Amino acid sequence: MKTKHGIFLLSILVTFFSGVDLMSQTPLKPDTTETVIRALTKKYPAASVRDIGRGVRHAGSLWRVEDGDDAFFQTFCLKHYIADPVERLRVFQKLNHYFEAILGHTNEIYLALKKHTDEPTGPLHAIDRMFSAFSPDAHLVQDLYQNRIAFVIALNFPRYTLAEKNSLGPDWSTEEWAMARLGDFFSSRVPAEIKQHAARVSSRADLYIAGYNIHMGALRDNDGRKLFRDDQVLLAHWNLRDEIKANYADHELGPRRQRMVYQVMKRIIDQTIPKGVIDSSAYQWNPFANVIQENGRTVSLEREPDTRYEILRQVFLAMKAMDPFHPDMPTYIERNFSGSMEVPREQVEALFHEFLSSPLLGKVARLVEKRLGRKLAAYDIWYDGFKSRSSIPQDQLNAITRKRYPNAEAFRDAMPEMLRELGFSAESASFLASKITVDPARGSGHAWGAGMRDSLSHLRTRVGKEGMDYKGFNIAVHEFGHNVEQTLSLHNVPHFFLNGVPNTAFTEALAFLFQKRDLEILDMETGDAAAGNLAVLDNCWSAFEIMGVSMVDIKVWKWLYAHPDADPAELKEAVISIAGDVWNRYFAGAYGVQDEPVLAVYSHMISYPLYLSAYAYGQLIEFQLGEYLEDKAFGPEVERIWSLGRLTPSAWMIRATGKDLSPQPLIRATERALKKLK
Repeated sequence: MKTKHGIFLLSILVTFFSGVDLMSQTPLKPDTTETVIRALTKKYPAASVRDIGRGVRHAGSLWRVEDGDDAFFQTFCLKHYIADPVERLRVFQKLNHYFEAILGHTNEIYLALKKHTDEPTGPLHAIDRMFSAFSPDAHLVQDLYQNRIAFVIALNFPRYTLAEKNSLGPDWSTEEWAMARLGDFFSSRVPAEIKQHAARVSSRADLYIAGYNIHMGALRDNDGRKLFRDDQVLLAHWNLRDEIKANYADHELGPRRQRMVYQVMKRIIDQTIPKGVIDSSAYQWNPFANVIQENGRTVSLEREPDTRYEILRQVFLAMKAMDPFHPDMPTYIERNFSGSMEVPREQVEALFHEFLSSPLLGKVARLVEKRLGRKLAAYDIWYDGFKSRSSIPQDQLNAITRKRYPNAEAFRDAMPEMLRELGFSAESASFLASKITVDPARGSGHAWGAGMRDSLSHLRTRVGKEGMDYKGFNIAVHEFGHNVEQTLSLHNVPHFFLNGVPNTAFTEALAFLFQKRDLEILDMETGDAAAGNLAVLDNCWSAFEIMGVSMVDIKVWKWLYAHPDADPAELKEAVISIAGDVWNRYFAGAYGVQDEPVLAVYSHMISYPLYLSAYAYGQLIEFQLGEYLEDKAFGPEVERIWSLGRLTPSAWMIRATGKDLSPQPLIRATERALKKLK
């Protein structure tokens, strides 16, 4: 997991705010910006009319009543527009310095405020949690508008659309890319009231999902049998899904448990789940017959009143309320894909459709059936049998890692040698390791990138009393990959505004590429020739699942925009219908069953709208990069690729691998793996 605080990332969850008067948010007269453009063109006849127009219109779109009247706007633009390219470059370089200082030091403040909650420094006090939740930069964006720094930037470094970046970007210098990224800082201006209300809506959605626990010991099958422990409490959907995965190893009780868990999922999806069994063990519940008992007596309980879909509806209304403040991306769908992911929704759908339509699903499904010894069930989208288990005993691996890494300091001291094992030069290994520090973690661990070049990236990892076990080492190597990306993409780019990667999928890709090489770092070989092929099939099978879920998520949002007045019951029926349609189109042929709703169970659809596509997109990125690096020198290529900076995903992939993103590398590898495993 990567953690890197985004100072300017505003909350994406905003809700409908009836008190917002849109006219009061856009006070400039319709012809004011054109008047300013003509005045600047006359003042600077050698300047580009297109560039002047782009800057003035963008600054005007952000102007509010409190910023001044039309005359003041014109005066401001005439005073602060920078026509001289030399002076503009000089100002740009100053902005690099100022923003690195602001963002970098704010990042250090966040690290300090979260030290006691992130690191095992002793018992936690309420004051620790309060400071951990405190945001010292909460009003920073607002302040930059009030002192008009934001308008100077918008006027002289306006934003480019995704289409413009992808069409113009191949000919841009790194300086031009960095200036375009500076323009992204102030791309919209949502009223403070909406953002404040957004935090409350987001919190309610998170709390609903966080409290959706099923007490498994209270479940009964049709014969009245209890299949789970009393202390087993599973969160929907994550823990329920993982319980299905875990039961493939149990050939006796496993299938019955899996069927019961899936029945619970279906009750959640169609909201026939009794409200009283959510996060409660007070009743005994048969999810098949939907019968409730209390102390052996059948009782009647009300179902959950479509709460799941009411929350989704409120999230939609929140996004829709934000639309008027994004005239160039007037729907949340566009803002999520062309904005946040920087991949057009149409391109994402086309990639997913290409993969889901491949005959591979049927071929892999037949292999899964053979391994299971039965026909597939809908919940087998979470089949876990392709995981390549190490042929080296766990105890042996634990002994090695505990001896090498008795504490966090030992892992830190070993980082240069680890990098040399992965093919980095001695000089690069020494430099990268010098920019990363290792801290013990209170949780499982994470990577926190530096916000400026004078700071260090932090690798937080859990180390037991006996030292770091193999599982902890495997996770630490994953986080180490994040830290290497964070260091390369900060120090090896020429301008601060170009630091980073296109989106989180690209840093996850390197983290997983590191993690897969953990035994290589330990100078060990598994001796299992089939492990690589099984890993490919595991990747392929999980990609089918997450792409199917993502397609449902996208289609639900399309439906919401087409039916903005739908009530929760209508939305519920639409979601179930869409999930069934996607299932029937892509999965039914391979599974042999129709109209399954399983693709609608993901909790992300409720509290993290349209985020699921990032997981599926990330799998394609990881695999294409992995295939490209197979016959390359790993260390030098990693340095080259992750030093490209924050281009758009398309531009980044082309410069990294020579090709735009495609599902074909995964498709070809899966076909090879199937042949070899036969």
